[in-house]
Amino acid sequence: MADCSDVLVIGGGPAALCIASELHQRGVNVEGIAPHSVDDPWPNTYGIWAKELELLGLQDLLEHRWSNTVSFYGAGGSELEDQPTSHGMDYGLFDRQKLQQHWLMRCAGMSWHQDSVERIEREADGTRVHGASGEQRLARLVIDASGHRSPHIRRPDQGPVAGQAAYGVVGRFSNAPVEPGQFVLMDFRCDHLSPEQRQQPPTFLYAMDFGDGVYFLEETSLALAPAVPEAELKQRLEQRLAKAGNAITEVIEEEHCLFPMNLPLPDFHQPLLAFGGAASMVHPASGYMVGALLRRGPGLAEALAAALNEQPAMGSAALARLGWQALWPWELVLRHRLFQFGLGRLMGFDERLLRRHFTSFFQLSQDDWSGFLTNTMPLPQLMGVMLRLFAISPWDVRRGLVLGAPRS
Repeated sequence: MADCSDVLVIGGGPAALCIASELHQRGVNVEGIAPHSVDDPWPNTYGIWAKELELLGLQDLLEHRWSNTVSFYGAGGSELEDQPTSHGMDYGLFDRQKLQQHWLMRCAGMSWHQDSVERIEREADGTRVHGASGEQRLARLVIDASGHRSPHIRRPDQGPVAGQAAYGVVGRFSNAPVEPGQFVLMDFRCDHLSPEQRQQPPTFLYAMDFGDGVYFLEETSLALAPAVPEAELKQRLEQRLAKAGNAITEVIEEEHCLFPMNLPLPDFHQPLLAFGGAASMVHPASGYMVGALLRRGPGLAEALAAALNEQPAMGSAALARLGWQALWPWELVLRHRLFQFGLGRLMGFDERLLRRHFTSFFQLSQDDWSGFLTNTMPLPQLMGVMLRLFAISPWDVRRGLVLGAPRS
């Protein structure tokens, strides 16, 4: 069995590499364990508002960046409804390999073990991790950053978990599906759907021009429990294209996306710490997480590094408790609850109410709506923004936000 390390990080994706790199940069004796090589390419795309990266000085990690950022909330059929809402703020897509290498370079010299974790046991001198290979590893603290499906993190059962589902295609098309150099955050136009489909949970198009005749289109469901099946999303994307007289001529890459939007916060008393999806860090209102990793990773690593250095006798349970407090201070918990409440209301909206809601939402100032979507504003300011949104919303949206709006 290997010697005891300070921290053992489980996982090999963005969350694991982020927290491992932050700890390693602070001189912590940290190791990682993942079922696959941490050099393996990541399958999913990661988007972010460029301003988030600029504030961190990391805008060079973007592969694509758009200034022409818009949404469509009309139902189609009228010139007014087909007019785009301009967001006036740059949006970017990460260069996945560059982001991965950014973190791996900051992990240089760290040990990574390729193995699957079968069980985790707390012992007097630390936490023991048993791998499928038969190898065992002991650490003062274990951080599970293996994603929301982790079986090792305890969390309360609060009923069905809503999933954001999406089916996407990177490819070439018979006609340009969006304007040159354009990014579409949400296209809720639904004139391509049958009357029966329009009574079902709404979906929207997330789309962007990659240049050189290549586009990325993704049919997306905001959140639903159970999630919208991928086959339905694929059919709706094909219907959307057909209605516009368009068709896919070459599939370069497919994206299959499904993750929880309202996963309950973990039990903060367990002697195991989590980070990323396993720690419920997905934003319940937007579905984004990478910005939160980049912002919150350093603070968590700083708190853990100080405790490991200053209190060498501190056990796993105490270290985990300190970590949970650093990762989820009370204000962030309250903000998370507000976002989850809002998401619960929106999940009951039909496509007409959802379009009216987002039309109002993007009438807020850019600082207000962007701070809401990135979860970067203090609690009093967030509450003020939610009250302003309520005040400017149509009466039927306000009624739905207060009482709920079951679909007809």
